[in-house]
Amino acid sequence: MAGTSATLRSGMLSAEITAEGAELLRLRDPDGRDLLWHGDPGVWAGRSPLLFPIVGRLPQDTLMHDGQGFAMKQHGFARRSRFDLVEAQPQRAVFRLLPSAETRAQYPFAFELDVAYVLEGATLTIAASVRNPGAASLPASFGFHPAFLWPLPYGGTRDAHRLLFEAPEDEPVHRPVGGLLCAATEPNPLSGSILAPDDAMFECDALIFLNPRSRRIRFGVPGGPGLEIAFPGMPQLGLWSKPGAPFLCIEPWHGYATPEADTRPFVEKPGLAHIPPGGEQSFSMSVSWLPDIGTGLHPGERG
Repeated sequence: MAGTSATLRSGMLSAEITAEGAELLRLRDPDGRDLLWHGDPGVWAGRSPLLFPIVGRLPQDTLMHDGQGFAMKQHGFARRSRFDLVEAQPQRAVFRLLPSAETRAQYPFAFELDVAYVLEGATLTIAASVRNPGAASLPASFGFHPAFLWPLPYGGTRDAHRLLFEAPEDEPVHRPVGGLLCAATEPNPLSGSILAPDDAMFECDALIFLNPRSRRIRFGVPGGPGLEIAFPGMPQLGLWSKPGAPFLCIEPWHGYATPEADTRPFVEKPGLAHIPPGGEQSFSMSVSWLPDIGTGLHPGERG
């Protein structure tokens, strides 16, 4: 099917997706206000890139397999690849990426990747399906990297915004070091289930939650309109911004950067999914617009 982009509308939200990286370019609320970062290349050109077949970096940006090295940049090649638009309906679009000479030079495994965007009412769901047409196990990771406006367009200041996690989080967090996963940890910055993001939080790059309890997060000014990001089946979470930039990335992942000093071959990399021959694995997240995100307080917590 010919086409370089798809636009979905539900009456509550609208979304525009490009075939370049199958990337979400725009997400607008019921009144047509932008919810997604606009991708200023002078700050950060991404808007909502898809991370495949790795999340984060590999040592020396090289995938080692059967004694051979394959050069691959941070977060893989999907975000720099042109997908085919294989289905386009008013509220659903499907993009497909198949191996090419360019991908085989980076990733010596057979795969088929479909990314479906489905808009239902006030919820946009993004579902990636990775199929293994090969005769050996397919090792892969997948991640989402949406950058939401911070502040959102509802009059609240940046410092009034909160991330309201589904559950209290207290496990120490990791940081990247040279793009790899730092072995050292930091205290969890949440107060119970509430995080107050600020620029200082991201001066040392992203916050990485390897085992978050939560599978839903609400973002906005408590008591006002905002977003709920749900990520069932995605075991890791990253939060990232550039200090001073008007966006906040809320990133559900299946996988993470190679731990520093880890010299094992790629197929033994922690965090990978291993898809059997003929098998398929799905990775999904959703973004819902809410007229009121609530307070996020759980029993026993104080604001």
